[in-house]
Amino acid sequence: MSLVIFSHGRCLSYDVGHDHPEAASRIHAVQDQLLSSGLEFVVQQRDASPATREQLCLAHCPAYVDHVFDAVPDTGHIWLDDDTQANAKSLNAALYSAGSGINAVDAVMQQQDTQAFCLIRPPGHHAEYKAAKGFCMFNNIAIAAAYAMQQYQLQRVLIVDFDVHHGNGTEDIFQQEPRVKFFSSFQHPFYPYTDPVSHSPSIVKMPLAAGTTGVLYQQRFTQEWLPLMHEFQPELVLVSAGFDAHMEDDMGQMKLTELDYLWLGQQLKQIADQHCSGRLVSMLEGGYEHSPLARSVVAYLKGQL
Repeated sequence: MSLVIFSHGRCLSYDVGHDHPEAASRIHAVQDQLLSSGLEFVVQQRDASPATREQLCLAHCPAYVDHVFDAVPDTGHIWLDDDTQANAKSLNAALYSAGSGINAVDAVMQQQDTQAFCLIRPPGHHAEYKAAKGFCMFNNIAIAAAYAMQQYQLQRVLIVDFDVHHGNGTEDIFQQEPRVKFFSSFQHPFYPYTDPVSHSPSIVKMPLAAGTTGVLYQQRFTQEWLPLMHEFQPELVLVSAGFDAHMEDDMGQMKLTELDYLWLGQQLKQIADQHCSGRLVSMLEGGYEHSPLARSVVAYLKGQL
């Protein structure tokens, strides 16, 4: 089994303010934990390449993509929404973040028994078809899924999102796409305050109360999701891997620990192994307290080894 981590220095080069939670230090913390855990010597690490405009448009409205490229200034910054700042360096970072998912899809589709993890920023799962949202300029996981369906003619792509926030952007993009099955667990009520009820056969939601423990999370995942995932028989498993449901992360109020992320890594790898020759791609979303983020990423990756 091969585990490849895609990242790029451009994902570290942009700054949205010293007090902003979505900081480059998140990536540094994970890299340090990979080294101290010994995983750095087990995994392969590769530089990502940037996504093209045409690849972005696989999941986004072309007019929106043009708007972002035209609006981002050479100096200073603009706000694409109330939470999403953009400057020249963040646009480049967003292109490499989206590109990493495309690189990862190519890696797992072309190499047998390979999993990939994209250690990138900015995150993507809040970005909608026509709009930025929640620190997200482009929807990295949606672009990867759309690319996989176009490039490899896949008919069943499973997307799992376990960030503490609902992946509203991924739902917006794929709610009418029968080739995608999107599973999203999230604290509710909580940002982005979307409807907790699914209104499409392509979308499966698991709203969770503040204070939800790992025991309850694993129970509901096993009972409500696993049968549907196996029934879907995915040809590729994509994961929006947000770690802000950890009990030490102040962004949310859930009570997961790194042992739960280890378990999630094991469960998702089993699904990929059973149905699609181990083809599993995970992309970093949230996780804003450095120590629990780093420990959780390493635990999740160990679950796939």
